Amino acid sequence: MLSCLRNNPSDKWCILGDTNIVAGPEDKLGGSPFDLGKARVFFKFMESSSLVEIPIKGGTFTWSNQRKEGEPILEKLDRVLASLEWSFSFPKAFGVVDAAIASDHSPIFLLLQGSPKRARYDFKFESKWLLEDECSKKVSDSWKPSLQGPTHSIFGKKLRKNKK
Repeated sequence: MLSCLRNNPSDKWCILGDTNIVAGPEDKLGGSPFDLGKARVFFKFMESSSLVEIPIKGGTFTWSNQRKEGEPILEKLDRVLASLEWSFSFPKAFGVVDAAIASDHSPIFLLLQGSPKRARYDFKFESKWLLEDECSKKVSDSWKPSLQGPTHSIFGKKLRKNKK
């Protein structure tokens, strides 16, 4: 068990991933009822290991049974846990949930210093947009050959149109 690996109480630990535990009724939608007994075991483990949960932004649930029909089940199973010592070293740290593309779990990215401040907004394509029904149509429409001018200018215009 993980708590056996922690020899020194001043060690700094951070663990990301699937805990396979629904910690509260708000972390579950559909399926079997919330199991308070399992949640108590999980919280007892966190307490005995001196772990705290690092906040996660970008989504409530991190796992899905991926059913389009029938009863979909959504749960928060993936978490970021850290020792108190680690959390004191990185007080602005938080996890970010991304879209589940190749798995039934959503990946979580860990940011240690909070959101970086930028002088301007750099556009970045978010993989979770691929899950939206309108995404492929909007991208396709923005790349239609309706613009005129030099090739390099057309390319930039299409990128800006796609960004909007």
